[in-house]
Amino acid sequence: MIRTLHIGASVSLIALIMLCVAWELWLAPLKSGGSMLVLKVLPLLLPLFGILRGKRYTYQWASMLILFYFTEGVVRAWSEHGMSSGLALLEVLLSLIFFGCAIFYAKWIKSRPNQKT
Repeated sequence: MIRTLHIGASVSLIALIMLCVAWELWLAPLKSGGSMLVLKVLPLLLPLFGILRGKRYTYQWASMLILFYFTEGVVRAWSEHGMSSGLALLEVLLSLIFFGCAIFYAKWIKSRPNQKT
C-alpha cells in the first residue's frame, strides 16, 4: 500500500508539472506564444526530489503546497471556457490525487519506523 501511495504521489506531481508547463506555453496560454504564468511550476519543483525519495517531511509540507494548485484549478475551471476549463479540471484532479496519496503516505510511513523517513 505504501508503495502504491508513493507511486501515485510521484506520478501525479510529475504529471502536474508537465500539465502546467504545457498549459501555459502551448495548449492554452493567456497570450499567444506563451505566458509568464508558466513560472507557477517552480514551487512544484521544490518537493520533487523529496517526493521521489520518499521523504515523509517533504510529503507533509508538499500536501499543503498542492492546495494552491487545487484552488487555482477550481477558480480557472469556473471562470474560463474551452480548453482552459478542461485543463483546470485536470489540474484539480491531479492535485487531489497528489494530496490524497501524500497525506496517507505520511501517515502510514510514520507508523512504520523501518521505512523511509
